[in-house]
Amino acid sequence: MADGMEVSPNIQEIPRLTIQYDWRDAFRNGEKAWVACSRLGQPSIYGDLKYQSDDSESVQTTEGFTVDAMDNRSITVSHPDSKCSSKFISPSHVISGIHKKCIRCIDISPGGALGVTLSDDEQLTVWDTNTGSKRCDLVGHIADINCCKFFPSGEVIASGGMDMTIRIWSAIDGTCPVILKGHKGGITDIDIVDRGRNIVSCSRDGTVRLWDCGESKCIAVITNVGCPINNSSLKAVDGINLGRDDSPTSDREVGTQGKLLLLAREDGVLSGIALQSREQVFEFKNPSAFNCCTFLSGFEVCGGTEDGKIWILDIRNPSSPLAMVQRSKSPLQSVLSLGNTGFVASSGDGSCFYWDTSNSLSNGKSFTWELIGPDCDPVYKTCRHGNTIYTVCRDALIRKYILDI
Repeated sequence: MADGMEVSPNIQEIPRLTIQYDWRDAFRNGEKAWVACSRLGQPSIYGDLKYQSDDSESVQTTEGFTVDAMDNRSITVSHPDSKCSSKFISPSHVISGIHKKCIRCIDISPGGALGVTLSDDEQLTVWDTNTGSKRCDLVGHIADINCCKFFPSGEVIASGGMDMTIRIWSAIDGTCPVILKGHKGGITDIDIVDRGRNIVSCSRDGTVRLWDCGESKCIAVITNVGCPINNSSLKAVDGINLGRDDSPTSDREVGTQGKLLLLAREDGVLSGIALQSREQVFEFKNPSAFNCCTFLSGFEVCGGTEDGKIWILDIRNPSSPLAMVQRSKSPLQSVLSLGNTGFVASSGDGSCFYWDTSNSLSNGKSFTWELIGPDCDPVYKTCRHGNTIYTVCRDALIRKYILDI
């Protein structure tokens, strides 16, 4: 088992390019669109972009900005003096009318046909991803709902809320055959184990619980970390010491062998717990709370913090971080793995960007893909189906982006 260790490496702050979110409308109307380059602790550089609708179809720029490429839904802008470049991608589709208030969480069914979202209007809603129309509301939670997730079948959904219950729903007719009770604080995240006979829940009460869905019972309290757990991620891993390899304590425990649970904690710890042995595999300490986490591969993980940092770690040697990415001090809201290529991160200032862990920073130059649309509203959650990225935001809109990945 790897011990926790506080580290204070040199923080590598990455320049951030931003653009007027409706730049296409500005170009279409013959108006200027603003663009900016910012870096922590330094004055921002502001410039203008003006589309020339003559035969050249070029873009005039100011303050050292350049436009490297442009099509109907994207524009690539660089600021050579700051050694940064970004491809700004507009949504391919914006879905409205599902909710009236801020949307906090989203998941897409494995087949891609259905979405489920929850919002501050205390609504949990299933909708059609192609038409954007409502299918059914899942009614039963009392007070705020915090998380929602599809089972692998695509026909069942688990949700957790501040009422300290986990509810399992039919995505087809909205019925709720199972309610799981036992936590003493609000549920913050849920992970499905294999096909879904068991699920794992995390809570503000500091515990992780393993549940038997068929019998509506708690099989075990996996751990109690003594502080709120903000987010979790579950993955099967190879080549990692996960502790003793005992048989499950219950014949109702299925699929926990070889699984590692990643926890983003309010006390500034990113930790990994072996699901079957219940042992802590690693721990990494940061001065600020970890809000979100994900696996990048079987060995690499990343976590986003309240003070705007994204830590990338090798769990075999967590005391020596592989990288730390920071563009602002705005809290990270979500990190979404795109396999071995990198991740999409969203934050409280409306930023949502793709970072390629192997190619985004080379020769001292940074390159990102920016998913634009929100006008400084926090982007609370992202999810993926194929090459489509979905985001949800304080403005109550669901956005779809097509990425060339």
